[in-house]
Amino acid sequence: MFTSKLKHQVMEKKIFVNLPVKSLEASIAFFTSLGFSFNPKFTDENATCMIVSENIFVMLLVEKFYKGFTVKEVCNTATHSEVILSIQLSSKQEVDEFMAKVLSAGGIEPREPQVYDFMYGRSFQDGDGHLWEVFFMDESAMPQ
Repeated sequence: MFTSKLKHQVMEKKIFVNLPVKSLEASIAFFTSLGFSFNPKFTDENATCMIVSENIFVMLLVEKFYKGFTVKEVCNTATHSEVILSIQLSSKQEVDEFMAKVLSAGGIEPREPQVYDFMYGRSFQDGDGHLWEVFFMDESAMPQ
């Protein structure tokens, strides 16, 4: 008699965030100065794939190309917010060092740092007005 065990294989999930940009070259320059790298396999005159981590990527798409994926209007980031992208870092010092790079690369810090007993975070806008946060969280210090 033939018996078999069904092995459930879980595909490792990856996240691809898609953002419209006005100038791909300017966006690449900005994020390169922050220490990000790009996958050349997914880079041409219309788009690039920014590597955030092993499983998280940001596709920066020229607005005209981006519009080919949606019937909706592209968000006016000067007046509206479509998303806030948050990246966890390993220390408060790393958050401040990262933000120093952001500001020297031309990013804007739209609000004061957020300080809690267990978390420290700062926000920035990239050249296209997309909102980002970098934060450090000490889960052991979180209130119960």
